[in-house]
This record gives sequence, structure tokens and C-alpha cells, in this order.
Amino acid sequence: MGTLLTSGTGFVWESLRTFVESTGIAGLISSMGPGSIAMICIAFLLLYLAIRHKFEPLLLLTLAFGMLLTNLPDANLYHTALFAGGHVHWDVFVEQAGLLDYLYLGVKLGIYPCLIFVGVGAMTDFGPLIANPKSFLLGAAAQIGIFLTFIGAYALGFAPNEAGSIGIIGGADGPTAIYLTSMLAPELLGPIAVAAYSYMALVPVIQPPIMRALTTKKERNIKMSQLRPVSKTEKILFPLIIAVIIALLLPSAAPLIGCLMLGNLMKECGVVDRLSKTVQNELMNIVVIFLGLTVGATATAEAFLNFRTLGILLLGVIAFSMGTAGGVLLAKVMNLFAKEGNKINPLIGSAGVSAVPMAARVSQTEGQKENPGNYLLMHAMGPNVAGVVGSAVAAGILLSFLG
Repeated sequence: MGTLLTSGTGFVWESLRTFVESTGIAGLISSMGPGSIAMICIAFLLLYLAIRHKFEPLLLLTLAFGMLLTNLPDANLYHTALFAGGHVHWDVFVEQAGLLDYLYLGVKLGIYPCLIFVGVGAMTDFGPLIANPKSFLLGAAAQIGIFLTFIGAYALGFAPNEAGSIGIIGGADGPTAIYLTSMLAPELLGPIAVAAYSYMALVPVIQPPIMRALTTKKERNIKMSQLRPVSKTEKILFPLIIAVIIALLLPSAAPLIGCLMLGNLMKECGVVDRLSKTVQNELMNIVVIFLGLTVGATATAEAFLNFRTLGILLLGVIAFSMGTAGGVLLAKVMNLFAKEGNKINPLIGSAGVSAVPMAARVSQTEGQKENPGNYLLMHAMGPNVAGVVGSAVAAGILLSFLG
């Protein structure tokens, strides 16, 4: 009987010890370094910014939570080793993969950004761009920040594929930045995603000083004539023509542009309203949750806490600023050749950075500071949606050269 009691007591204590050792608290004490603790603090900071200050909350909240989960000890939700070297190690994937590893395949295979572009297309009105095709030039000029930053990052010692991923931050297009980075430099996905969405949220802070510095009071007061009405036929033909032209000229941009134009065709054709509403709402919401969680999961201490991350954040804001300046400066150049009644207010050039519709609203706000009766929003939407196309094309160019 005594032997039985002793044996039972030993079993209980052994079970308790095994349970305690399996808890995250034991992992916290034994294996969690200062890097993981710092990343958890950064995750809480991003959650605070998303909830309290509404900095791109739809994605930043899920991204920060994914960052929190991946840095908790022994959670086994995401394993960087399964994606080491930029490849999916299928031979050990099923045995070792956690929940976020499976969801991350949507990022790694380029699925989530393309699905988001379908929703973006369904929510985008290309009417202002069709009514004023010159807006294409302003949207293209704003992408100069991408290529100048690519050159700068390469000169600073980043590998060409890393420099391309850093440069795309200048497009102020989160899904495009994630798509390109997942293809070229997946190890930088966390820092680049945080930088891209942080700067998108800071558009009203970053852009106005640049816009005011590069324009005169007279230029900011320029009133633009009302845009012409755009027919339904034009709106239906536009996505078809753009998809075909870009796919023929730049096949590497076809996945993003094709999905963007598919969503827009759903919106404009008027015969698939149910599908259009689905991709704008349910599909977009589901994909944003998965995208945010899995991109946040890549932000481990090893990938995030280093001087390269600081360099990425700095180069990102430079790229964004140069893109803003590029659109404004091209508008000023175009005015040199325009007749007096057809001049462009240079403030709308800054909207070419693709942060839709926030950048267009900033142009409107800055214009009304000079003249409350000046309405630039619809004019600014032209380069704004052109910037969406432009950033996807820029990503395709970088992918075709560096992929």
C-alpha cells in the first residue's frame, strides 16, 4: 500500500513538473531573450497606435497582433526555418508547420495582395483619370521615389533584391509592397510592411510641408476647370484596355494589374453587383485579417531588431517624400507648356503616391487653406488612382529585373 502511495505521489509530481515545463511561463523564464521582449513591446505600441490614434487600424491592428503571437515563447505558430532562403521547405512543412505557417503561404505565393487588389479595384472610380488623362503622368512621376530610393539603397550596401523591396515603400501602396517583398526579399517583409503602412497613415503629416515648400501661394490658388462627364462605356472599356496593354508590355505586373482591373470591371459593368459588393467587403475583410497576422508573424527579433531595419525605415520615408515631390514638380513643369486657363494646381501632383483616397484629401485640404472656394478633390483623384496603377507597374519592372 505504501509503495502504491509513493508511486502515485511520484506520478502526480512528475505530471505537474511536465505541465509547468510546457507552459509559456517556463519558456519566458528559460529561453526568452531581450529581443523577444522588445518585439512584444513594439507590438503593444503598434496596437496602441492602431486603436488609440487609428493609424491604418484595419491592417496595423492584425499585423501587431501577429507580431505579438510570433514572439511569445513556445507558441509554435510560425517557424522562420520553414521559409529560410526564400523558399518553402515542403519536405518538413507538414511535420513542423503551425497555424500561421499555413496562412503565410497566401503571402509567400502572392495570393493575398492580388485578392486585395480585386477589392481595391471594385472600390475605385477611374472616372477622374479617364476625364483627365494627363493625370497618368502625375501618377507616374510620383513613382520616381521608388527608383531613386532603389539606387540609394543599393549604393548603401543593400543587395539589389533588398534595395528593390525598400524602394517600393515610396509607392505608398501596402499590398504592392508586400507582394514585391515576398517575392524578392521575404526576410525584410516585417520591417517593410510596418514602414509602408506607417507612412501611409502619416500622409497628412509628411506631405503638407513638402507641398508647401515646392509651391508658391499663386500656384496653390490655381483653380481647375470642372472635369467632363465620363460615359459608362468608357468606364467599362478602361479596365479591359489597361489590363491587356500592361499584360502585353510587362507580364510580371499582370497579376496585380489584372486583379485590380477585374475588380473595377465588376463595379462598372453593373451586372454583377453581388460579386462587386462581396469583393469590396467580405473578401477584403477576410484577406486583410490573414495578411496582417501573417506579415506580422515575420517580425521576429532576429529580422526586426537590427540597424538594417532602421535604415529601411529611414529610406522608406525618403522614398515617400521623393515620390510626393516628384508629382508636384512634374505638375509645375507641365504648367510651363499649358495655356492660362488649363494650368494644373501642383498640389494634386502629390496625390500620385497611391495612398487612396487619403493623399487626394490632403491635396484638397492644402488647396482650401489658400482658397476655401477651391475644390481639388476630384482633380486629385486622377493622379491618386493613377498612382495605384503606377506602383503596380513599378513593382512589375523591379520584379522583371530582379526576380
